[in-house]
Amino acid sequence: MTELTGGPALPQERRIVTAIPGPKSQELLARKNAAVAGGVGLTLPVFTKRAGGGVLEDVDGNSLIDFGSGIAVTSVGSSAEAVVRRATAQLADFTHTCFMVTPYEGYVEVCEQLAELTPGDHAKKSALFNSGAEAVENAVKIARAHTKRQAVVVFDHGYHGRTNLTMALTAKNMPYKHGFGPFAPEVYRVPVAYGYRWPTGPENCAEEAAAQAIDAMTKQVGADNIAAIIIEPVLGEGGFIEPAKGFLPRIAQFAKDNGIVFVADEIQSGFCRTGQWFACEDEGIVPDLITTAKGIAGGLPLAAVTGRAEIMDAAHAGGLGGTYGGNPVACAAALGSIETMREMDLNAKAKRIEEVMKGRLSAMQEKFDIIGDIRGRGAMIAIELVKSGTKDANPEAAGALAKACHAEGLIVLTCGTYGNVLRFLPPLVIGEDLLNEGLDIIEAAFARL
Repeated sequence: MTELTGGPALPQERRIVTAIPGPKSQELLARKNAAVAGGVGLTLPVFTKRAGGGVLEDVDGNSLIDFGSGIAVTSVGSSAEAVVRRATAQLADFTHTCFMVTPYEGYVEVCEQLAELTPGDHAKKSALFNSGAEAVENAVKIARAHTKRQAVVVFDHGYHGRTNLTMALTAKNMPYKHGFGPFAPEVYRVPVAYGYRWPTGPENCAEEAAAQAIDAMTKQVGADNIAAIIIEPVLGEGGFIEPAKGFLPRIAQFAKDNGIVFVADEIQSGFCRTGQWFACEDEGIVPDLITTAKGIAGGLPLAAVTGRAEIMDAAHAGGLGGTYGGNPVACAAALGSIETMREMDLNAKAKRIEEVMKGRLSAMQEKFDIIGDIRGRGAMIAIELVKSGTKDANPEAAGALAKACHAEGLIVLTCGTYGNVLRFLPPLVIGEDLLNEGLDIIEAAFARL
């Protein structure tokens, strides 16, 4: 009998044959604990053998439904045909030259695709890197070079990475910042329009939050000192917060009026995740710079900064780059990922996922009063859990629900500044039967809580 491979050939079914984690995963976990630094944590200690579509198969033969996508990375599935085909062909040709030494067409082609796909019809250029944090850090470098200013403004509940500068940009202390300071200077944090928790109600949120943020930027920082304003159009780690409608346009206009580079961090929300190529399109935002990673390359490490050509060209020759940035195999994978997104219309699939998930979750909210809020767009959906009859954060319930889902073979993730949000990031290629089965598991877990 031929052994099954991953990708499209992997049976799209949940199958539990051992406890989660099983004995082989437990053996590997012991090896991990002996050899891997303790700071590298695990959400679910099952060790993957193959994956594809909407499932992940572990070394014990369990097949789990994937509502995590490697934190929004494998949007096209864990081994999409076009990604594998293009990356394999590139591997056979060469694995690396360093684009800054002897360049290659794949890097250029990815930059051309980014210019076409990102918002706005102005002239654009890109630079490629390895990770989201690296992209954000380089966006700051580019903005500072362009404006000749130093200050960077970010927002409450924002997450931008784990390097020293991006830890400073990130709002949440634990586990991202705790004990790792001092951090990079000239970073300022202002309010974001978090409708569910806005003191005077969601109907006032956009206007009041924008006024407070602009006042802080004007009075505490000085608009003439600000190089960049950086925001996630849907805040990821902070709890899948959609800024109240009207907030982002106000902030973008303030940036434009004051010569500030407006940076959309689309690392988690980009590439069809929200039902549009980029989440900032929802309110017609055209950022000066946009940072991407995660979903860009089907699981291979690649990131980008794309933006107005005159801003991107502000850095001196040699000022941007890195040994591995825009690796040829990763570029080939990105072209395969974009090909898959276009051919399968994954924006439409993301919208259908939203329709199914929000319908089911809204019905659950009527039954379980600890579901305080349901939010997100496309296949980037979250529920915020609270204590009954209040808006007090309930991280204990989030942890218990995640654990219950994991035991039943459903991968879910938690997030949020208060640790009380369950976030759902299924692959955009997941079958509707698996999507509903996963939601059945969530509903059963609520009923047992």
